[in-house]
Amino acid sequence: MMQNRSRLFRSAAFVATAALLLASCGGGGGGGGGTPTPTPTPTPTPPTGGLFTPPSPESLSVAEVQTILANAISEAQARGLPSVIAVTDRVGNVLGVFRMTGARATATTSPAPNGANIDAQNVTFPAEGGAIAKAVTGAYLSSGGNAFSTRTASQIVQEHFPPAPTTIGLESGPLFGVQFSQLPCSDLSSRFGAAGTAALIGPKRSPLGLAADPGGLPLYKNGVLVGGIGVMGDGVYGSDPNILDIENDAEEYIALAGTRGFEAPSAITADKITVDGTSLRFSDATFAGVMSGGGASFASLNGSAGSLVAVIGYANAAITAGVAYGTEASGIRASTAAEFSNRDAFVLTDGAGTNRYPIRAATDGGAVATPLTATEVRALLEEAFAVMSRARAQIRRPLDSRAQVTISVVDTFGTPLGIVRSPDAPIFGTDVSLQKARTAAFFSHPQAGAELGANASADVRAFVPAVRSFLNDPAALTGTVAFPDRANGNLSRPYFPDGEVGRPHGPFSRPIAQFNPFSTGLQSALIIGNLGAHLGFVSGASPTDTPARCTTLPDAAPGQNRLQNGIQIFPGSVPVYRGSTLVGAIGVSGDGIDQDDMISFLGAHNGGARVGGIGNAPKPIRSDNVVVTLSGGATVRLRYISCPFAPFLDTAQQNVCDGL
Repeated sequence: MMQNRSRLFRSAAFVATAALLLASCGGGGGGGGGTPTPTPTPTPTPPTGGLFTPPSPESLSVAEVQTILANAISEAQARGLPSVIAVTDRVGNVLGVFRMTGARATATTSPAPNGANIDAQNVTFPAEGGAIAKAVTGAYLSSGGNAFSTRTASQIVQEHFPPAPTTIGLESGPLFGVQFSQLPCSDLSSRFGAAGTAALIGPKRSPLGLAADPGGLPLYKNGVLVGGIGVMGDGVYGSDPNILDIENDAEEYIALAGTRGFEAPSAITADKITVDGTSLRFSDATFAGVMSGGGASFASLNGSAGSLVAVIGYANAAITAGVAYGTEASGIRASTAAEFSNRDAFVLTDGAGTNRYPIRAATDGGAVATPLTATEVRALLEEAFAVMSRARAQIRRPLDSRAQVTISVVDTFGTPLGIVRSPDAPIFGTDVSLQKARTAAFFSHPQAGAELGANASADVRAFVPAVRSFLNDPAALTGTVAFPDRANGNLSRPYFPDGEVGRPHGPFSRPIAQFNPFSTGLQSALIIGNLGAHLGFVSGASPTDTPARCTTLPDAAPGQNRLQNGIQIFPGSVPVYRGSTLVGAIGVSGDGIDQDDMISFLGAHNGGARVGGIGNAPKPIRSDNVVVTLSGGATVRLRYISCPFAPFLDTAQQNVCDGL
C-alpha cells in the first residue's frame, strides 16, 4: 500500500479471463460484477479556506545559483565528464545554463526496440535542451510534501511498474504518458522573452516535456522547494529500465553535488513513498560517493572551466535570480475573494494582477444548444476543490496530508473556463490537468473521429480505423461513448489488457516492439511535428518556433483546436454533460491518480447537484459499458473512473463513487 489506504493505481486493473469483467460500477472504483449498493455521497458547502499553509516565499539569489553551478562543475571536473548544467526556479524560469569546455554539443533519445525509429525516438538535439528538461522535471514533479527526480519519473512512465526484468507482466507506470506534458507548444505555458510578458511569469514550458533520464533533482531552500538542477553530459537521453540495480550515473552525481546546501528534505524524498509496497526511487547517487568537496568559487570556474551560454527560447548567457513561488511575479498566486470563494485557492496570473484563466461561460454556444454558464463552471470548480480539501493525499508526506491538485474546466472547444489549484500542488499538474480535461472532452465529442481523420499526418489518421476495428464499433469516436482519461489510457497501452505480455497493443498505442517512452502512440504522434519544429528553433537551424498550439487538428473555433496542449493518457478527468449532450470536461492532476479521478468525478456530480442540469455522463454511455473481446474469447471492459476506497480525512466512508 501507499502511505495511506488509497492507492496510486490498481496493480490488477485487468485480468483477461472470460469470467471477469472489470467494470467501474457506473463510475465507482471499488466494484467487480453485480449492482453496487449506492453510497450517500457528501455534497458539502465549499469550505471557506484555512486548511492549507502556502509555502514560504523563498527563492534562489544570483549568488546561490552560482554556488549550485560551481558545485556541479567541480564534480563534473572530478569525474572527467564535461557537462551542460542548468538551474531553474520552481515555475520553470531558467536561471542559468553553463556549458563546460569539451561538453558534448548534443544528446540523443533512446531508439525504438526494433530499430524502426518514429516520433521522438533516436532524435538528436542540443544538450542544453536535455539539461533544462531535467531541471524542470525535478522542480515540477516536487512540492513541499514530496521530492521527485528524473529517476523517479523514469520509474513511473514505463510500460511496466516497477520497471525491471522480473516485473514484465505488471501494469504500466502510474504516470504513464506524463513525459508528453509541459510541451514546448503548450498554450498554457509562458515563454521566455515573449513580447508583452514579464520575464519571470510561469509556468514555463520545457524543450522536451518531462525527462526520465537520471540527472535531474529538485532544489530546496530552508525546506522550501525553489527549483531544480539538470545535467546533460553523456549524450544519452533515455530512462532506467531496471530499478533493481544501483547505477553509478555520473550525471546524477554531478546534479547531487549541485544540490549541496539545497538538498531535498530527507523525510519527503521519493524513496520514502511507496506504491503498492514498492518504494519509489529518488537518486542512486549519494553524498558518500561525491568526489568533490564543495565550496568551489563560480568566479574562478566561469571562463576557465567553460562559460554561461544563451539558449534560444529559454535563457540569456547570464545568471538570473529565481522568483518566489506564490507571488504575483511568479505567475501563480493566491486568489482574490472575487476570483474564487475558497480562500485556499491559487490561480495563474499574468504578473500584472490579472487572472489568466478566470471563471467564465463557455465559448461554444454556436455548437452546443445550452453551453456551460459561468455559474455552472464555478460550481464544478468549487465542489471539486471541496472534495480535494477533504481527500487524503497519496504522494505527500507526512502521512494523512490533504491532497493538493490543480483543477481545470473546459468547454467542447477545449477553451479553459477556469483553472484553480491548491497552494502547494506540484506545478506539473497545471498543464496536465488542462490536458486531461481537453482529452476527455475531445474523445467524447461527436467530431473526434472526423477531426483525427482530417489530421495532416497519415500516422495520426490511421488511429481512427484502428480503434474502430479494435472495439468492433464503426461508430467509435462519434460521441456515442463518454471517454474519461482512464478509458483513454486503457486504449493507449502497449499491451491490452495493460501489462499482459503477449497481448496486442491498445489501438492508441504503438506495438511493444516499436514502443518506448519517446513513442507512446497517438499521444506522441499528435505533437511530433511541433516538437521537431521547436528543437530546430532551439538549435538555431530554424528561425521559426512552434506555435503556442499543439497538433495539426482542424480548428474548432478560429485559431483554436480542441487539443492546444496535447493529450494525456493517465487518469484524472471526466466529461461533463447536460442530459445526454456533452458540454465540457473537468481535469485534475496532483497528488495521485485515483484521487484525481475521484475529485473530477465527484466534482462533476456535486457541482451538478448544486446547480442542477449538468453532471457526469449518463450511465448507459459511459466507457465501462464497452466490452472488448480478446483472442480466445475472453472479454474485458474499459474503465470509467477508479476512486479510492476510503479517501477522506474527515470520515471513514468507503467506495464514495459507487452508484453515482
